[in-house]
Amino acid sequence: MQQNILIINTSGGGLEFVLNDKHKHIVVEKQSIALPMATEEFITECGKKWSDLSAIGVVVGPGSFTGIRLGIAYAKGLSMGLNIPLISVNAFELYLAETPDAFVAIESGRGDFFVGAANLPPCTMDIDTLEYKQMQWPRTVGHRPFNLKNAVKIVIDKLSVDKIEPVVPMYLRPSYAEENAQKKQNA
Repeated sequence: MQQNILIINTSGGGLEFVLNDKHKHIVVEKQSIALPMATEEFITECGKKWSDLSAIGVVVGPGSFTGIRLGIAYAKGLSMGLNIPLISVNAFELYLAETPDAFVAIESGRGDFFVGAANLPPCTMDIDTLEYKQMQWPRTVGHRPFNLKNAVKIVIDKLSVDKIEPVVPMYLRPSYAEENAQKKQNA
């Protein structure tokens, strides 16, 4: 019996979904307003109903701080309401699913990079450190969008373990609000 796994990605610009072999990326102005309707429309376009879903995967980062929180909250609500598992998928897993021997470097938008690899836990690096460190791997990825369809296999693999990990955001640095609060505290 085929599992119907819905993947939701709100970590970047717009909304992105995968259900089985179907994929859709939607450019929206306000993710929070568009997400519920767009999700329902996508499921219908795939010829499925909410009750057909067997699990939900959600991209937990790194990416847009607000987008990540929105996607996780929405996916958790769906998971609870439908009584189906919710599985986290991060961008590093998505890149490494296609190129397991790669060094992943994702521009953060703040002058540094989110990086990770099979034997390097996700962290942030400045450009100088990144240029030196990436030489330890045969290739570097992260400069193009990941293939969200890879999330289906990641979710299936995670569902096969005895204990499903809780879904939490992958924040590799404090938010602007946390940084500003820390600066005020140190002043």
